[in-house]
Amino acid sequence: MLNISKPIIVEGKYDREKILSIANARVITTNGFGVFKDKELTKYIRKLAEKEGIIVLTDSDGAGLVIRNKINSILPKDKVFNIYIPEVKGKEKRKKEPSKQGLLGVEGIDSGWLKNALAEFDGKEPDRTAYLTKTDMYMLGLSGKSESSNLRKELARKLDLPTNLSSTSLLAAINLLISEEDFKEALNSLGTKDYE
Repeated sequence: MLNISKPIIVEGKYDREKILSIANARVITTNGFGVFKDKELTKYIRKLAEKEGIIVLTDSDGAGLVIRNKINSILPKDKVFNIYIPEVKGKEKRKKEPSKQGLLGVEGIDSGWLKNALAEFDGKEPDRTAYLTKTDMYMLGLSGKSESSNLRKELARKLDLPTNLSSTSLLAAINLLISEEDFKEALNSLGTKDYE
């Protein structure tokens, strides 16, 4: 069982149960889009982040991205630790039908994957040293060019990240979740410019 001191923000109660099955942690739910309407919840999230930062772990579908973007917009960047689950086709066991986009959410993702993703927060402060910069993203064609969006999607697929991330979100996710070696390997497999 992991011991995570930073609060973890998820969308719903089943996501919360999933996290609590693998970690001792404070898990706060947004109740879906509640973060847009509930001023008390927003105030609470700000207060939690102010003290020690928070981990944001929403689904990889469009709704999850909207909720994540809202949370990111109300908090200082250095207080948010975004973890992006991969886009995995499937249906949660408790549901009769798959989600609109047919992707597993936090509750349906493999527990082993979640443990690995949260392991760096287990009883210690994570290393937030960034090896990739906005300039690198531009020089590699991942932003600011006509084909950048498609290239980012291909790279995100290779790295097992959601394909709907903006260049800024992809940059943050890579620096937080992907080793420099894995990034180079994925980039080289796309046949793009070499990363120095």
